[in-house]
Amino acid sequence: MSGEDMERGVNKNRTGNSSSTNNINNSYATSSAYLIEDMESQWTSWLVPMFVVANVAVFIVVMFINDCPKHKNSPFDDKCVARFLGRFSFEPLRENPLFGPSSRTLEKLGALEWKKVVDKHQGWRLITCVWLHAGIIHLLTNMLCLVFIGIRLEQQFGFVRIGIIYLLAGFGGSVLSSLFIGDSISVGASGALFGLLGAMLSELITNWSLYTNKAAALVTLLVIIAINLAIGILPHVDNFAHIGGFLTGFFLGFILLPRPRFRWLDRRNLPASAPVRSKYKAYQYVLWLVSLVLLVTGFTVGLVMLYQRKNGYDQCHWCQYLSCVRTSRWNCDGN
Repeated sequence: MSGEDMERGVNKNRTGNSSSTNNINNSYATSSAYLIEDMESQWTSWLVPMFVVANVAVFIVVMFINDCPKHKNSPFDDKCVARFLGRFSFEPLRENPLFGPSSRTLEKLGALEWKKVVDKHQGWRLITCVWLHAGIIHLLTNMLCLVFIGIRLEQQFGFVRIGIIYLLAGFGGSVLSSLFIGDSISVGASGALFGLLGAMLSELITNWSLYTNKAAALVTLLVIIAINLAIGILPHVDNFAHIGGFLTGFFLGFILLPRPRFRWLDRRNLPASAPVRSKYKAYQYVLWLVSLVLLVTGFTVGLVMLYQRKNGYDQCHWCQYLSCVRTSRWNCDGN
């Protein structure tokens, strides 16, 4: 009997310990979930809306300076579109199908042009081109994407990290674009927007264990990225700005967007005997280091090639297919 009682007593203790452990784990998981929710909701998005306002304001200034009726007053010229807007009216659709200013105005105000960056040392065009748009259609498309992508990221990670990703991705897109642009000009925030998409992908990878529907999230994001890159192979679209911005944002996501371990976040609520490991997992540190090396190397190589007057197509003959694919309906010479 005593042996049976002792056996029962041991079983009771084991059961009690198991229940206690489960309670700790459940409370830990619950508190961790609340911590993540708090982290995602503590930031108020204001930088991304400011970027939108800045882009719209710049477009208004560009249209004011363009003043289509002033240089389209000859009876032999095509008429400006929406002339009731006065000096804000658009260039003829034959010259700009996106309802915007002339290429001359964009070039004057900071569009990316290889010869002026290299021959006239106007490196500032690598930055100013990110804030210019070819037309109101171009502007609305980019700004809608920026609102849907950027606000969510800023709410989760704050304005500092998202601002760095946006600006550096825009610059990275300009650097790669300048190596392949030739005699054309390039404008728009597409590189910066693709940087945010790249950062979303690397954030999903580096914080893989935190997601419940991992496969669905990954497939959805990859489909969105693939569709946007596929659009980039159409004529008049600078896909190299997309690719450069995406790669920059992808590497920056590993550097700036890793989330700490649950146990590190909730270490004050854990028992004193519970081990608290390092802030991040080992693979996150590895991805951080590799991404930093690749990012610095990429920027260095790109800028050196640019100022050595290297043509990207001379180094990569098949890269032409990343920008435009010829079909029976169009060619890649702008016609």
